[in-house]
Amino acid sequence: MAVYAHAYKITIEIAKHSLWLQRAFPFTSELTVSPQAKQPPLKQHRKIIHIDMDAYFASVEQLDNPELRGKPVIVGGTPQGRGVVAACSYEARTFGIHSAMPSARAYSLCRHAVFVRPRQDRYQEISHQIRGIFSRYSAFVEPLSIDEAFLDTTVNTLKNPSATHVAQIIRDDIYRTTGLTASAGVSYNKFLAKLASDQDKPNGLTVITPQKARSFLRSLPIRRFYGVGRVTEQKMHGLGIHTGKDLENFSQAELTAAFGSSGCFFYNMVRGIDDRPVQPRQTRKSIGTETTFQKDILQLDDILTILQTLADQVGTALGRKNIGGKTLTLKVRYDDFTTISRSCSKGAGFFSQQDIWNQVPQLVAATEAGLRKIRLLGLTISNLFDDTHPNMLRYKQLLLPFYSTEDNSPTALIAKIRQAKNNVDPFR
Repeated sequence: MAVYAHAYKITIEIAKHSLWLQRAFPFTSELTVSPQAKQPPLKQHRKIIHIDMDAYFASVEQLDNPELRGKPVIVGGTPQGRGVVAACSYEARTFGIHSAMPSARAYSLCRHAVFVRPRQDRYQEISHQIRGIFSRYSAFVEPLSIDEAFLDTTVNTLKNPSATHVAQIIRDDIYRTTGLTASAGVSYNKFLAKLASDQDKPNGLTVITPQKARSFLRSLPIRRFYGVGRVTEQKMHGLGIHTGKDLENFSQAELTAAFGSSGCFFYNMVRGIDDRPVQPRQTRKSIGTETTFQKDILQLDDILTILQTLADQVGTALGRKNIGGKTLTLKVRYDDFTTISRSCSKGAGFFSQQDIWNQVPQLVAATEAGLRKIRLLGLTISNLFDDTHPNMLRYKQLLLPFYSTEDNSPTALIAKIRQAKNNVDPFR
């Protein structure tokens, strides 16, 4: 990994002098920050920073193992197995390798690549350090994932009116503390800040001011707009929309007619309008786990054995976090990569492995399990509630030592699934 100590690349869309930038972002510097601080009103231009760690997983591996620096590193499954690329270094990206690519395909593109198994505990450890750094500068930090976050620095602990200066100080702090580089984007809303952080990777800093936002967005390829995936991009191309300038030519009514509720979203985005606040507290929405198999499986007893392990893992996680959930979802990916999900909700909630396991046969029956080969299975609990919820309190009162008389042997469960299949449409 090429580590940059002081040679930071700074791309500023409007000017390269801090005095001009302070004039472009005329905010007071007398405000102080506290946990009770309020974000500025939306009518006032905010100063949003998006920090994105550079090739995070791969960079951590290169940091911990100097022999990997400068080499194409791939974090993920081995090319001999069924795994995929979780992340890769910039050296590997020059060969066309990217995340979610099958590891075997990545190996065919770069046979001298170094494959490393993920170390989630280590990534979480450094991520915790980085989030601690963020909290030194702003009370408004919204983590997006393990390696990126938004910060609203309109009010900051440095009382610095320049968001660009604050972003650079944060990047310096991250490098000094962890030895890793980060790219940053600075603008007046989240959408533009995230776009900016991707403009000059790795180890870059890009600023998009209110005065330059419109021209920047007009020149942007449509695939770079938030919410535009491959299918939406193809649909837009069919309408003659290839850049932000093309998108801007469509009225809100026309975009709504073509893209439904997303039409209004696209209409605002291309005009630099994004009122979403930075949300410091992100509530967990689900708890789940999934596994991909080395070889596709077909037999119901094999499927049930794996699902029982997954149910144990999810049930343990619920107990450890002292929460429950209303909805259970089974995820199935067949051998042709078709992915389906089947869900059921229970008013009383799911709190344990047994609660989950009792509903598994019904969900399996609503799939083609036993008829089609399967490469991935997953179980997730959503619509969560914590220990203050009435259902959680009721569950605690029912925690009595008893033994179930229900036969949950594989044979009995398979019989239950087959019986259930007679009552459901497996293709629903």
